[in-house]
Amino acid sequence: MPGRHLDEDDPLDDFEPRVISLLGREKRVHVAGQGPAVIVMTEMPGISPQVARFARWVRDAGFAVYMPSLFGRDGAVPQVDEGIAVFRRACVSAEFRAFGANASSPVTQWLRALARLARAECGGPGVGAIGMCFTGNFALAMMLEPAMLAPVLSQPTLPLDDPAGLEIAPDELAAVAERLAREDLTVLAYRFDGDRYCTAQRFAAYAQALGDRFVPRVLPDAAANPVTPPFFDKVVASPHSVVTAHLVDEAGHPTLQARDEILAFFAQRLGR
Repeated sequence: MPGRHLDEDDPLDDFEPRVISLLGREKRVHVAGQGPAVIVMTEMPGISPQVARFARWVRDAGFAVYMPSLFGRDGAVPQVDEGIAVFRRACVSAEFRAFGANASSPVTQWLRALARLARAECGGPGVGAIGMCFTGNFALAMMLEPAMLAPVLSQPTLPLDDPAGLEIAPDELAAVAERLAREDLTVLAYRFDGDRYCTAQRFAAYAQALGDRFVPRVLPDAAANPVTPPFFDKVVASPHSVVTAHLVDEAGHPTLQARDEILAFFAQRLGR
């Protein structure tokens, strides 16, 4: 994708910014591409140039990308002060459950409705989704929507106060587990080994709840890109963002292999 500089704000001018109203709430959703739909949910502190790069990779692989604006300034390079302010607002927002396990963020209901809309607009067997960091678990909660077929959890971080906690209600988790088994579906999940926010305990809890339907990938810390935007360098300060801020765009690199596995997963499940 020539001409895109990751250290400059991204105008997102190759996406169509749509205001979509669902369940009585409006959100801006950046849409691009053709084919089966994939919902790309941003990490904290917003749709960075690295998140937009990943969305373009999904688009270029033959999918229609729906990238909702959930927090932050769309296209902005993640800076320290602005990023901290976005993070604090999200933590107290009624749309998110940043603290406390065993309950899903309310915004996942809107995202399930977006999956239904995307399937209706794009056709195909169903919809894929990837959540990252703050939104990392959302793709799992979205499996309560029948249109959802391909969930990816990238460094799921919530709840912030319980390293082994899962941000989903027990009855919803049971329903998702039953559906995965009944329909022979799987959940892909990624983290770095030394991630302070998405821990080994959390992946163990997913594995206990979902069994072999949960397919974890743990990358070595040495694979994380050491050159990151200021928010990740100063605030996150840990290998964390597998396919965005800490990705190394070099052939054969473990993070690029993770990206390719995700794209192949979407292609397999969505018929590309």
